[in-house]
Amino acid sequence: MTDEIDDLYEDFVRLLEIDTPEGAVKMLRRWKTDEKTIFEIQERHEAEVLKIRELEEPRTVVTDGRDTWYTGPKPGDVCWPAVAHSLNRDGWTDDSLESLDRSSTRIVSLLNHPKEKDFQTRGLVVGYVQSGKTTSFTSVIAKAVDRGYKLVIVLAGIHNGLRRQTQVRLVQQLVEPNPARWTQLTELDHDFTPPANPAAFFGAQNKTHVLCVVKKNATVLRKLSKWLEKAGPYLKDCATLVIDDEADQATVATKSINPLIRGVLDSLPKSVYLAYTASPFANLLIDPSDPGGLYPRDFIVNLPKPEGHFGTEVLFGRESIEGESAEDVDDGYDMIRSIPETEEPLVRPMTRAEVEGFEPEITGTLKAAVEYFWLATAARLVRGTGKKHSTMLIHTSVNTSVHDSFRAPLVTLRAEAVQSLGDPDYRRHLRELWDTETSHVPAEDFGEKKVEFEELEEQLPTVLARCRVIMDNSNSQDRLDYDNGPVIAIAVGGNTLSRGLTLEGLAVSYFVRAVSAYDTLLQMGRWFGFRHGYADLPRIWMTDELARWFRHLATVEAEMRRDIDVYMTEDKSPLDFAVRLRTHPALQVTAAAKMKAAVKAASSYGGQRVQTHYFDLTKERLEQNIEAARSLVHSAEKQVPDVDASRAGRFVYRGLPYEDVLRFLDSYAFHPDATEGRAKLLKEYIDKRVTHANALRRWNLVLLGNAPLADEMNFSFSGTAVVGLVNRAKLKVNDQDLTFADIKTLMSRQDAVADLPTAAPGMSEKEIVAHRQKFAPDIGLIVLYPIDKDSRPASGREDRRLPLGAPEHVIGVGMVFPRPSGADDAVEYEYVSADLSRVQLEEEDLSLLEAEE
Repeated sequence: MTDEIDDLYEDFVRLLEIDTPEGAVKMLRRWKTDEKTIFEIQERHEAEVLKIRELEEPRTVVTDGRDTWYTGPKPGDVCWPAVAHSLNRDGWTDDSLESLDRSSTRIVSLLNHPKEKDFQTRGLVVGYVQSGKTTSFTSVIAKAVDRGYKLVIVLAGIHNGLRRQTQVRLVQQLVEPNPARWTQLTELDHDFTPPANPAAFFGAQNKTHVLCVVKKNATVLRKLSKWLEKAGPYLKDCATLVIDDEADQATVATKSINPLIRGVLDSLPKSVYLAYTASPFANLLIDPSDPGGLYPRDFIVNLPKPEGHFGTEVLFGRESIEGESAEDVDDGYDMIRSIPETEEPLVRPMTRAEVEGFEPEITGTLKAAVEYFWLATAARLVRGTGKKHSTMLIHTSVNTSVHDSFRAPLVTLRAEAVQSLGDPDYRRHLRELWDTETSHVPAEDFGEKKVEFEELEEQLPTVLARCRVIMDNSNSQDRLDYDNGPVIAIAVGGNTLSRGLTLEGLAVSYFVRAVSAYDTLLQMGRWFGFRHGYADLPRIWMTDELARWFRHLATVEAEMRRDIDVYMTEDKSPLDFAVRLRTHPALQVTAAAKMKAAVKAASSYGGQRVQTHYFDLTKERLEQNIEAARSLVHSAEKQVPDVDASRAGRFVYRGLPYEDVLRFLDSYAFHPDATEGRAKLLKEYIDKRVTHANALRRWNLVLLGNAPLADEMNFSFSGTAVVGLVNRAKLKVNDQDLTFADIKTLMSRQDAVADLPTAAPGMSEKEIVAHRQKFAPDIGLIVLYPIDKDSRPASGREDRRLPLGAPEHVIGVGMVFPRPSGADDAVEYEYVSADLSRVQLEEEDLSLLEAEE
């Protein structure tokens, strides 16, 4: 009987390739299979399906009741094996291929079975910038067509360069291995042009899969939509997969593109719209109640970060998020170099009036960046590993005339370098630059061997001779082309280089352009990606302000992905999904037009920790905060007779009334960039909890420092409350601004139970939460830290940290809010923006959306 069930199960699996699970069961019944056997077959299939649903990665948020029918590739598949073979040939490891196979199988399992009658599905895949999203959706396409999807439409950004690059990849990996199985509606150098007789492509006689790679351009999409309408009834059984690459760009809330994409989908009775993006802020702010809209109502997939990927956090570090301590989060690599504010007007026009006739200067930092690029390229030639191309990006403006103005100065700089190579002083200068940079980022940390200057200088004449200066923008004819041999290029550009397009072998970026939205800023980080064979060599020159924005963005990104994971474990659906995107005083989450469906952001502090890590180091603010701290301690000493001073360097006052905490929040000066530390929101939340839940009426206050030593190493909160100063050096993100400090993390994990005498050292995060819930379920905690104004980096951290250099000691504040047992209260806040009148914010140029083809 077992052999018979095994045979029937294999038949059932084969039936799933041509029919839905329900249809396959009906076929078994037509074969007179008894119900017990059918039940066992279904149970076995469900066990296979469960393996797919419960994959640890990728994380998914899925609407209730979605069937999982796809359980992975089968021996008769053609397209996926071709893709896997191509990647294997390109050097993909077995582990990387297995991860891709797993994640693409999970995504395909969320698509509809191609034999379902009618479906209009909306999904979102969240990846990382330059992390292989194209490879992911190529794999998804391959597996979907192996199971019967007929038409594949890829919306490939708004620029010809990205559309062509995408078409090249899809042709190489899908079409060329199996040319008889594909019909192409677009070509490498030609976007969609309507062919005659559309019915011929979808009629029963045509067994090929149809591939169409188009720009998000109004003219193109109108032609495509009208052509599909003519296909009419022939599309009834045509299962279609629509991939929207860079789905946050142009798709959301644009007057022409959004309705045109929806029109294309409306003409397809059986379609899955699958959005791919690394910056889903706009996509998650679409109105989910719009039945024809593009909100990912059916599923959201969070792709795992690939091994070896350089992302925001790796380069810039980030702040710790809820449940993390300082040791959980890295500071980022020492690869960011500062462009002084005084140089910014010399490399980009600061106002629109300055654009015409602008002539850039080769400033000190730009010269250093270009010279380092030549040195790094020479070092890569010595190593002979990794990508054969080497590129430098200069991104200062969206204006094509500004791009063009860089050509002459850069060509002159290259010519001067060629002439100077024989000059011992110039060689000495290059050696010093190389030795300084390689000392900041040791090659050994990345498993590489340092290339000595004597080795690379032999390659410098070759590098300079081959180095091209390319203006890559919508007007230029001389574009980056990696298809015709190794490239060494300094590319100056704007929007064509800031969206989707892969800059092969990117080693150095010089970036000063200011934008006002999270998603645009994130996408402009072309330096993200893979750096096999030269992971120690990339460098980025940018302003301190931009470095801070990217660091903040890394925290936003980490929280967003954490929220997706939380919603997955809580079995929520995408319609419940509301990522708590942080706001930044100078950054909008996304363009204003894309936020029309967004309501005020609601924040709840229940179960969270708030800690200050940004500080204003002006003497006035520091003195204000010292006075606020001493006033709170003075009030505590009057009201709390039993002070716990059982441990040196710690004073605990228990049962302080909440009014004292509110007064402290009124008088303490939080840094304006402190996203969670906003006195108004904190006070409003405390008031609501007191009123609605009779919680947070009492607070414990802890003064936390080191054991007292010599007088100059101590801080007096009062005549009796004296603790030793703590050391918190500042991050090396704003070394030009002496009035600002980012210390990254103030509190350690154990500090969250510093007021509870029963707390044991070394408790895990889960144990800490449970401990507070048990012993202080309605009591808040506020911790004050006296930070030494002369704090210095710890040994071994001098490359990423700087001395604090404050004129007075700094008061750090940590607050721990109890996790509510029932419903929590929320406080609402508007998206805010700082006064940016001194900078010219440049948004994406979307004029190409309406351009005639």
